[in-house]
Amino acid sequence: MTNIFELLLSTTSQGLLWSVMAIGVYLTFRILDIADMTAEGSFPLGAGIAAMCIVNKVNPVVATFAAFLGGMLAGLVTGLLNTKLKIPSLLAGIITMTGLYSVTSRVIGNAANISLLGKDTIFTEAQKWVMTRNNSVIVVGLLIALLVIGLLMLFFSTEIGLAMRATGDNPDMSAANGIKTENMKILGYMISNACIALSGALIAQNNGFADLNSGVGTIVIGLASIIIAEVLLKNQKIGLRLFTIVIGAILYRLILALVFEMNVQPSDAKLASALVLVVCLSLPNFRLHRNKKGGSDHATSLED
Repeated sequence: MTNIFELLLSTTSQGLLWSVMAIGVYLTFRILDIADMTAEGSFPLGAGIAAMCIVNKVNPVVATFAAFLGGMLAGLVTGLLNTKLKIPSLLAGIITMTGLYSVTSRVIGNAANISLLGKDTIFTEAQKWVMTRNNSVIVVGLLIALLVIGLLMLFFSTEIGLAMRATGDNPDMSAANGIKTENMKILGYMISNACIALSGALIAQNNGFADLNSGVGTIVIGLASIIIAEVLLKNQKIGLRLFTIVIGAILYRLILALVFEMNVQPSDAKLASALVLVVCLSLPNFRLHRNKKGGSDHATSLED
């Protein structure tokens, strides 16, 4: 029973930190209808910026905010490539992601990773108020997730936020109504990657190191969290949708943890993660098939 409780605490704490990244992916994937690969570059960038700031004795809160700003700059680059240079969104994201590998390497001193062992982080500061490490991660993760969701709800209720949503729904009609769709896309890229870099900074501080290759598979993890959330609750208002993404991220980490509890060999960890992702991303298809089957059975009963 204790092990189950500890597993739930661990997956909840990890899921809350990853949910901020999933919300960032959601902004481009669902709001703007763009598959933005910049995520795999902005995530380690945020981790690297925060880690270097902390190593140089910058306040952890300031270091985390610096990572947030770094992610905004990464999103700005992708947005300009896509809108001003007319490079397709997928290719623009890949170009930025590739360039960010070198940028992140420079940020962390041309090393593969940078350790935060023995350094004060945002979580060690929180431990002064709560007793355990897991509790501090949960409290900080929950507060930041709620802050991000609250600010996004306020933003999407403004004229600019509504214009961004309209741009994602129908860019041609939005442009015809005087909305500067290119600017909306750039802003969307910036907010999205700022959230992703923020998540990278938090996870680096929680893990105790920032790794140059930590962004590999980031966008797929975000998509899995979004899909799980949409299977749970579909067609909800924007605020509730963002909350369900947090739940989706926690459930994804729980599923992954349960798989690893089955004595999976370290060499098979990536394969196990890939299989979990396949199942998560396939859930909407199973739901659609079930709905179709239910509809055909209902039609047959009416004919009888």
